[in-house]
Amino acid sequence: MNRLLQVIAIIILTMTYISVKAEYEIPWTASTLVNAGGGKFSPYFIASNSGGIFTQPAGIYERAGFGRPLSSARRFEYGFGAEAIASFTKATGYERFDADRSSWNIRDLRQPYIWIQQLWGAVKFRGVFLSAGMKTDERSLFDSDLGIGDIVVSRNARPVPQVRIGFIDFQNIPFTHGWVQIQAEAAYGKFTDSGWLRDHYNYYNGFLTTGVWFHYKRCYFRTNPDQPFSVTVGMQHAAQFGGWHEAYSKGTIYEKTGSPVRFRDFIDVFVQKRGSSGTTGGDQQYYNGNHLGSWDFRARYRFHDGSEITGFFQWPWEDGSGIGKQNGWDGVWGLEYRSSRKGWIDHAMLEYIDFTNQSGPIHWAPGDHQDTSIPGEATGADNYYNNYFYNGWANYGMSMGTPFLKSPIYNRDGYLSFTDNRIRGFQIGLGGTPVDGLSYRLLVAWRSSLGTPVEPAPGRRNATSAMAEAIYSFPKIKGLSISGQLAFDTGTLSGHNYGMLVGLTYEGLIKLRNKR
Repeated sequence: MNRLLQVIAIIILTMTYISVKAEYEIPWTASTLVNAGGGKFSPYFIASNSGGIFTQPAGIYERAGFGRPLSSARRFEYGFGAEAIASFTKATGYERFDADRSSWNIRDLRQPYIWIQQLWGAVKFRGVFLSAGMKTDERSLFDSDLGIGDIVVSRNARPVPQVRIGFIDFQNIPFTHGWVQIQAEAAYGKFTDSGWLRDHYNYYNGFLTTGVWFHYKRCYFRTNPDQPFSVTVGMQHAAQFGGWHEAYSKGTIYEKTGSPVRFRDFIDVFVQKRGSSGTTGGDQQYYNGNHLGSWDFRARYRFHDGSEITGFFQWPWEDGSGIGKQNGWDGVWGLEYRSSRKGWIDHAMLEYIDFTNQSGPIHWAPGDHQDTSIPGEATGADNYYNNYFYNGWANYGMSMGTPFLKSPIYNRDGYLSFTDNRIRGFQIGLGGTPVDGLSYRLLVAWRSSLGTPVEPAPGRRNATSAMAEAIYSFPKIKGLSISGQLAFDTGTLSGHNYGMLVGLTYEGLIKLRNKR
């Protein structure tokens, strides 16, 4: 992956040189942020949907980045961007088993002192784009500042380095006269968090899988958005494949399995078929890799004054039973309001999430058992975000889908999968701009967990979280703003955490001129 990042850096430098010839401006931003509080981690709403940056209970962060977004103004366009973060954070202790001494110890782990958060380049011709690198995904239909995040790929974790191709936006389907549009894209990439996984694993029980590859695709259809009423419907599909798997029992390795990636594997994860050419027994018996996705739906109505109200849902699936919606009411159900005018409340959202059905409690697959005489098959216990071969659906410990399911980074016993995916709860968000230059957000969430279908919790684990945020832009100093967040968690699910995050941000322009 270092070679890929070097190639991306060369592309960005080349594009920057071309930009000098073209004479235009490149936006840049720099921030200083400080968070402090009590508990082992920062509160839920400070850590969530922030790219996996603010996980520690206290720290100082310096962020700097620049970028040229793709524009639709011309047929051919290109864009690029980079963001680096330096930090000094308070450590959190994780348990690890020392096999040589047959004892447990505590390792204090924190965010790196410096890392690259984003590094990407992209080109566009007409309505088709091609991008490469790590870029924060802001293209989801469900990533609102007031929401819980997309359940497949959200802004909760660090971006995965990947190559992506698709339609830059919704495109008119021929012969429909603009009444039906399509948006589709696909991506392949590779996780770079193998070092993080090795540092945080307990080496006692469970398993560790590193060197994993990534795949994503989606396809949406939308009715004419210029009409007062518009509907969007489609599906997302994501997968982990490849990698090297080590399974432990009481501190001893009992299984080492490799799944080297071949060209055929890229085809198998794109077009799923049972009995693939994968190298592991599970791949050959079932499907190559770990697959998950969602059915997505949004219906929006625009009032005469431009305000909008939207109803939406996301239905998760991990296998065929979920695709066939045999998992009951599992999903995210929401209602959103956006005003056309700034005011005390110009944005509001209510979401309910239920992941408790998971296609029923029983999973029985005869292929999992040698010489069985029991007929039939029951594809229940979907165990969302978990898999028998792959670590949880996370990057650097943070859920790549919604943070509503407690991420593996919070498992201080060094377990790398999700412990609480049979969950239900709700979230309410309010936002507004009461005066020019001042905006705010208020978020409240309640979660209740029953563990997982495979390892049920002995009792319900609950959590209540809340956050208040305000951002003020100085009118006399263009580009300068100050922000503050106050948040807390209570309950048995994520513990008692409280804290604050204060930031000072300046946004400017790099003006490139052609020398004469």
